[in-house]
Amino acid sequence: MKEKPKQQIRIWAMLCHLSALLGWILLGFLVFIGIPLYLPLNILPPFIIWHLKKSQYPWIDLQGKESLNFQISLTFYTFIAIAISLILVITSLSLAVTTNGSINQIKNTLDNLLIILMLLILFKLLLQSFVVTFAAVKAYNGEHYRYPFTIRVLR
Repeated sequence: MKEKPKQQIRIWAMLCHLSALLGWILLGFLVFIGIPLYLPLNILPPFIIWHLKKSQYPWIDLQGKESLNFQISLTFYTFIAIAISLILVITSLSLAVTTNGSINQIKNTLDNLLIILMLLILFKLLLQSFVVTFAAVKAYNGEHYRYPFTIRVLR
């Protein structure tokens, strides 16, 4: 886009990006009340904003697609990390049981795997917060930003 979009359009485009962080707040609330599921709630708020405003403004359509592609990619990468973690836990437990490992060895192995998983989740959350905020500022300034490591599902 050659000309800078109007402020109202830029605010909606910025909200397409920032609303993904709202999904983490909703997920935290669900876990707090006892629903320990990984739901891709980071996709729902940007999708709603994009779906409602995409036909009115091309800038929101462009920014909404970019935000959704990034959030879909993050969800896909998270599911891969969960699958790898489950494989590591099952493999570690089966090795410990077949080699007659003590309870302390099994506990230490699981604790180490849990720490690694928690560090990966923390890294993902920090990266997502930083990149989404950066993209939101760019969208508000009328500049296009392409997220890194994004699978382009929506074109």
